[in-house]
Amino acid sequence: MSSIDRLARFITHSELKILDWVQAGTAHNIARCEKTSSHEVCTRCAQKSSAIYDHRWVRIKDAPIRGSSVVLVIRKRRFYCKTCRKPFTEPVPGILPRKRTTQRLQRAVTNACQKYSSLKDVRKDFRCSNSYIYKAFYSQLKIETKRKINYPWPKTIGIDEHFFTRKNGHREFMTIFVHYKNKRPRELVLGRSSGVLQAGIQSIEGRENVRNVVMDLSRSYKTFVKEYFCNAEIVADKFHVLRLLNGPINRLRKHYTGDERKNPIRRLLLCSSKNLEYFKRKAIWDWLEDKNDLKEIYYYKEALFRLYRTRGYNKARRALIKLTDQMAYSNLKEIRSLRNTLRTWSTEILNYFKTGLTNARTEGFNNVAKTIQKRGYGFKNPENYRLRVLNA
Repeated sequence: MSSIDRLARFITHSELKILDWVQAGTAHNIARCEKTSSHEVCTRCAQKSSAIYDHRWVRIKDAPIRGSSVVLVIRKRRFYCKTCRKPFTEPVPGILPRKRTTQRLQRAVTNACQKYSSLKDVRKDFRCSNSYIYKAFYSQLKIETKRKINYPWPKTIGIDEHFFTRKNGHREFMTIFVHYKNKRPRELVLGRSSGVLQAGIQSIEGRENVRNVVMDLSRSYKTFVKEYFCNAEIVADKFHVLRLLNGPINRLRKHYTGDERKNPIRRLLLCSSKNLEYFKRKAIWDWLEDKNDLKEIYYYKEALFRLYRTRGYNKARRALIKLTDQMAYSNLKEIRSLRNTLRTWSTEILNYFKTGLTNARTEGFNNVAKTIQKRGYGFKNPENYRLRVLNA
């Protein structure tokens, strides 16, 4: 086997034959190629044709070899279809129609973008413009995304939102759907309303498969799930319920101590007393002795923690009813508001005791998405941002 044949097997498809190989200096290689097939299939009518209409030479940029750029000069033939009575150009494996680069170069640029932190390094290695790097990178991400998420809705999903950008003075949020079992994001949609979410995911099949949806206490998400995933039960995230009183506790604590973040009582008030030593629990109650409003709110915060330590659905249901009945005698608006929230979301809260599901995995991908935003110094194009997160 000649050196040219060995090189042909290394850099080209089996249907391409290298006619000659020219080295223009140490960093530039030119390979003249042509296809060896005797006939081609018409792209319009799918009929075979062996009648050559004409040919032309096309320059295609390929992935570099050992730091040297490679250009394929391909002799493209046009065949004449006797059925359509029109000419058509033969396809070349690994090169998309009307493109002047190979798919192999696109994959190499995409891998380099994920490896390097600067466009300058990618541009130096591949000797291409910034615009091509962006196009190649996101074109390849589209291909990878279609391959990765080409499956119907799973049995259990998580839903959450995170800040995306600010537009015309308004904050825009991105909603993320996470496959609970394989721990991967399933889809991202810009917006939080039910209509926007339904329009964004309507192309995904199998919504009747969904049985559990884990989410925070969002009314818009609740409306969306009931309308779209008709067979699913909503599970209210445990940690969102437990922190319902964190805001009132912090506000009243600042009223008594001032806005001192280093004050040790701040951290102690937000922790579960079960995780604290005896002397710390005693210090909290001693400090709360003459602060009746904060003392009552802290008591109900601890009651929520006790509720989630209950074992079994029936015991939890009875404990929740007892807790909301007890709250009815409170005169604090924070407690009355908490009681209304618990009664409104009682079914979703109790579903946790049947499934044990939380939204921790979805929150984890929210952190991944925020990291991607920081690395990219923010995104303006929601589609590009979606592709980056789905391929993270």
